[in-house]
Parts: sequence; C-alpha cells; structure tokens
Amino acid sequence: MTAPPPADGSETVALLAAAEAGDVAAFDRLFTRVYDELYALAHQVRRGRAGETLGTTALVHEAYLKLLPSRGGTWQDRGHFLAVAARAMRQVLVGAARARLAEKRGGADGAVSLDPEGHPAPVRPEQLLALDEALGELAALDARQARVVEYRIFVGLTAEETAAVLGVSTPTVQRDWRAARAYLARALEAA
Repeated sequence: MTAPPPADGSETVALLAAAEAGDVAAFDRLFTRVYDELYALAHQVRRGRAGETLGTTALVHEAYLKLLPSRGGTWQDRGHFLAVAARAMRQVLVGAARARLAEKRGGADGAVSLDPEGHPAPVRPEQLLALDEALGELAALDARQARVVEYRIFVGLTAEETAAVLGVSTPTVQRDWRAARAYLARALEAA
C-alpha cells in the first residue's frame, strides 16, 4: 500500500508542530488532511476482518481519540505521525480483542499475517494478544525491529517506505524484517 503524499508537506509539518503545542484546531485540520490516508491504513489493518463489530471508520475515530493533543503526542514529521496513528490503531484492535475475550472465550476470528504480501490467516483474539505481547518483548530487545514490524504489518508500508520513515537503508529494514519475523514466529509458537 502506498499512501499519497500530502499536497504540501511544509503545511503538514506546521500543523504537526501546532498540534503538538496543544492547538486542537490545528490537530483537527491535520486529521482532516490525513484522514483518507488513515482510513486506508485502518482498512489495511482490518483486512479480512469483516465480521468484527469494530469497522474501519470506527477504528479511525478511536485512533483519533488516542491521538488528541491533550494526550501528550509529539510528532517529528508526517511519517512519524502516521506511525503513531498505526500504533494507536493496534492498541484499539488489541483492546477490542481483550473485550471480546472478556465477553466470551473464543470470540470471532480476525486476520493477521506476518507477510504483508500474503493473505491474512484467521487469528483468534488470544492470538492477536499473543502477537501484541511478543511485539512488546521484541521492542525491549530491539525497538527498531519492533517498529519495522508495526510499519510493515499494521501500516502496510513497503520496505522502502519503512526505511524512509525510520531514516535507515532498505537493506537494513529487510534484515530487521527477517530477524523480527523469526523472533515473532518462535515467540508465537511458544505461546
């Protein structure tokens, strides 16, 4: 998935700075500016989860509430803002999975894949929670590898796009991606 660039990157950066300073109106303008892109990210994250009660629009709106300037967000640039939005969406999905498990064990299946080019395989809420826990453990060992996984799986960025957001080379992202996938496969197998 390749997101369209904003019409004027400097305006986006200015809006990010104003939003970070607590300007809710600037945050609303920023959110409006990147809404289509966030919607596409949410659609990518939700790929194959049509049966869930949390729709794509609801996921974007829940992420918005987590991103409000009063929550203390600091964004370096547009790519960082989208990465933080992706993390917010992941948190919303994990929260929804926890809620489904609390309601009844073995709720509706969703879909997650460690191969963004592949088709998502059905996954139960407890598997999504195990993935989230494994990502947390990976972040403690290698934060960049965990961010690579988030950007590739939850945002759907290519290796090149991920490299640009992280400020590293594409081969570095590819190495991190291979290592992270191996780590997560072992962690999820043990879970």
